[in-house]
Amino acid sequence: MQGWRINMEDAHTHILSLPEDKSCAFLAVYDGHGGAKVAQHSCKHLHTRIANQQEFKQGNIETAIRKGYIEFDREMALDEEMREDLAGTTAICVVIKDDKLYCGNVGDSRAIASINGNVEMLSTDHKPNNEDERKRITAAGGWVEFNRVNGNLALSRALGDFIFKRNTDKQPEEQVVTAAPDVVVKTMNDDWEFILLACDGIWDVLSNEEVLKFVRTRVAQQMPPEMVSHDFIYFFLA
Repeated sequence: MQGWRINMEDAHTHILSLPEDKSCAFLAVYDGHGGAKVAQHSCKHLHTRIANQQEFKQGNIETAIRKGYIEFDREMALDEEMREDLAGTTAICVVIKDDKLYCGNVGDSRAIASINGNVEMLSTDHKPNNEDERKRITAAGGWVEFNRVNGNLALSRALGDFIFKRNTDKQPEEQVVTAAPDVVVKTMNDDWEFILLACDGIWDVLSNEEVLKFVRTRVAQQMPPEMVSHDFIYFFLA
């Protein structure tokens, strides 16, 4: 959804059956900044890069997500046009196969699950003031000022943002801003009611519990997902 901004820099992917593995679903939210190019490119191609990993084909989806993010970011960095672009994006994805859920994340978009009416966190926000994030930033030659990387970027991991990934002495995982994702793996059962992915425009305003309550009330009324989203947009913008 688009709020009050003039330019829309966000994108999302929802594929209920991946071409590479019909038994897998892939969902993702990309919150772009500095332009829409990286978010739009990621929306179209990241899932393919992950699904084409050899580890994915072998059933090691966690490793496939980790490698897929890094390789995809490296490919963009090698592209002359993409490399010089100042844009970047968060990238939170969920892969579902059988009873397993895999959530990969860079940035401050967030995923939660409702389990028997309780919030289950599926991701951790990557903020520069987090101690581990700050250590990596400073070790790579950056700094944190006003809770921003080099006083500029409000998140500490992202796809793109190549101006923060130019330390030739550091691996991709060690850069000031890295595209290396955290990956959370969960086993789902009948207590799982729904999952929700959203960018920080939601989470900066509403708590996890408020979002869960809003959605769960409407799911209990057997409201179609499209209508729940419609209601949520107007509730949020009111």
